[in-house]
Amino acid sequence: MQKAAQEQNLPIEVMLIEATKRLGGKIQTVRRDGFVIERGPDSFLIRKKSMEEFAKDLGIDGELVRNATGQAHILVNGRLQPIPPGSVMGIPTKMSPFLGSGLFSLTGKLRAAGDLFLPRSRVEGDQSLGQFFRRRFGREIVDNLIEPLLSGVYAGDIDHMSLQSTYPQFYQVEKKHRSLILGMKRTTPKQVPQKDGHGASKEGAFHSFRNGLESIVEAAEQQLFPGTVKKGVRIENISKQGNQTILELNNGEVVLADAVIVTTGHMAAHQLFASHGLLKGLKEIQTTSVATVALAFPADAVVQDKEGTGFLVSRSNDYSITACTWVHRKWPTTTPEGKILLRAFVGRIGEEAIVDLPDGEIEKIVLEDLGKVLTIKGKPDFSVITRFKEDRPQYRVGHRQRVDEARAELKQEFPNVKLAGASYDGVGLPDCVNQGKAAVEEVLQELFHN
Repeated sequence: MQKAAQEQNLPIEVMLIEATKRLGGKIQTVRRDGFVIERGPDSFLIRKKSMEEFAKDLGIDGELVRNATGQAHILVNGRLQPIPPGSVMGIPTKMSPFLGSGLFSLTGKLRAAGDLFLPRSRVEGDQSLGQFFRRRFGREIVDNLIEPLLSGVYAGDIDHMSLQSTYPQFYQVEKKHRSLILGMKRTTPKQVPQKDGHGASKEGAFHSFRNGLESIVEAAEQQLFPGTVKKGVRIENISKQGNQTILELNNGEVVLADAVIVTTGHMAAHQLFASHGLLKGLKEIQTTSVATVALAFPADAVVQDKEGTGFLVSRSNDYSITACTWVHRKWPTTTPEGKILLRAFVGRIGEEAIVDLPDGEIEKIVLEDLGKVLTIKGKPDFSVITRFKEDRPQYRVGHRQRVDEARAELKQEFPNVKLAGASYDGVGLPDCVNQGKAAVEEVLQELFHN
């Protein structure tokens, strides 16, 4: 918004109202003893360009680093099994590695091959990811590969997650090519990347910043005009006056705004408009609690006999952790020489109780789980545990309709108020940046070009 005002010479005054004492939301970086530790997200997809463009706007694109690639694994039946080469988000595009994989039984492999012959689905409208993929591939490939890969970022239940709102591209591939295997094979770009000594591509698909993701928040805050940001201030009430919106703040201040972009979670947005009887449908968007557990060790305290950058955990296992990143391998710039950094994840829909335990209990459970997979000698040098309580929005079947209805209500009653954020049109950082940009463009169009 500030950039648009400068470039187009628009008479805009921007105010950013933040209820907490810091900016950045879930982006939180801990810098300690030479380690760079992410409490929340650790990276963003390079193919989604908006975060990289944001970094360029801020002049910090020189700080971008790619992840080091290596073999990723799935923990199934107590063993780490490599994800078969040629799998695109769990869908096999090369048959030989898939047929040789220890992730599935022969029966499971034969059932998955049925995708090559099955007709298109006749389901109209939204459906769950589980329903869609089980029909095409059967239970085993979904439970042991597709579910861990696709549900992780949402901490969701694949049998309730909305296909339309999470991975609509698969619906389009089936519609166009019938078979997902054939369709993904035809549509996935052929790459001839450089290889490292283990045959893995050197070109990672993710970006972060050399000094952590919070670098982008700090750079943005530094470049906003003085007086733009109000921290530790909350909106108590929202109402209308003609074509303007009145914001009553908890510090007694009253702000008259020509436009408002609400980037809170959906429950906070619902509460803001509850007195007007609006956004009731947003209450139907469920949330779950998750926690991240970063563990720093001396290099000789952890023995890893598997190459790679980490693993996901199939729900069929009796483990509390849902995934673990070997951060020192995936992001070498985060970890001092002679040290190891592991980052485990706990909590997902239906398995949130662990997030409420004390730090010591969570650390003990995580170390016990990791000890079944890795050889760990002694205690970590330190740990960083972060909880996100009732915080991860669940994109369940019908999500798009709920969001559309909420926006339609606002358009009718508060036409100058826009919704943007992880609760609505994507949880990834580029998705959130895109929503912010779209809201800005909408506001500018309405204020200056209508």
